[in-house]
Amino acid sequence: METAEFIKALDREGRLLAAAAEETGTGAEVPTCPKWRVRDLLRHTGMVHRWAAAFVAEGHTAYHPDGGLPDLDGAALVTWFREGHRHLVGTLSSAPPDVRCWHFLPAPSPLAFWARRQAHETAVHRFDAESARGGTPTAVGTDFALDGIDELLLGFHARDRSRVRSEVPRVLRVRATDADDAVWSVRLSAGPPVAEREGTGNADCEVAGPAGRLYLALWNRLPFPDVTGDASVAALWRERSAVTWS
Repeated sequence: METAEFIKALDREGRLLAAAAEETGTGAEVPTCPKWRVRDLLRHTGMVHRWAAAFVAEGHTAYHPDGGLPDLDGAALVTWFREGHRHLVGTLSSAPPDVRCWHFLPAPSPLAFWARRQAHETAVHRFDAESARGGTPTAVGTDFALDGIDELLLGFHARDRSRVRSEVPRVLRVRATDADDAVWSVRLSAGPPVAEREGTGNADCEVAGPAGRLYLALWNRLPFPDVTGDASVAALWRERSAVTWS
C-alpha cells in the first residue's frame, strides 16, 4: 500500500471511531479493552495522534514524549479527538515526501512509517469503539489487514520489547485464507520472535482465517478463527503479545 492510501485509511478510520464514540457515549465499557471505557479510548488515541503529528510537523529527530492525556469527557472529549485526528491527517497529507524525523520501525521513509502506523493504530481502536457500541463492526479490508499483519509480525514483534518468548523453540504459522501466498512463519524462542512471510517447513500450531479476522485476532481483539496443532502456542501469543504504550 502507498502512503496516500494509508492517509486515506487513517482519515476514514478516525471518522468512524469518533462517530461510534459519539453514538455510544464516553462512559460505555469497551469489551475488547478490559477496564477501559470509551473516554479512555478517545484520550489515548487522541494523544497518540497529536504525538505522531508532532514528529512530522516539528521534525523531531529523536524520541519526543507525548503531551499526556486531557482532562476532558463527553462532547468536549469527542470534539478534542476530532480536532487531533484532523490535524494528523492534514499534517501527513501536506508533509514533503522527504521529511526527516524519528520513527521506530523499518520503513521506506519517516512519512511512510507514520502514515502506516497511525492508520493501523486508528483502525484497531476504531474496532474497539464499534465493539463498545454493539452491532456488527465495520469490516477490515483484505489488503489493509495483510499489511497490518506484516507490520505486527515483522515489525513490532521483531523488537527486543516483544514479550512473546518460549524456552522451548516453537513455530507459529499464520495463514490468511482469502489471499494468495499470505502465510507467515513465526519462530518463537527465548529471544524476540523471528517472522518470515513464508509457509515452508513444519509448524507446531497454525492459526488461519480471513485476513481481516486474523489481523484483529493477532491484536487480541477477536478469537483466532481456526487453530490446528498445539493450541498452547496460540494461547502463548494471546497471553504475551500485547503491545503496551509505556
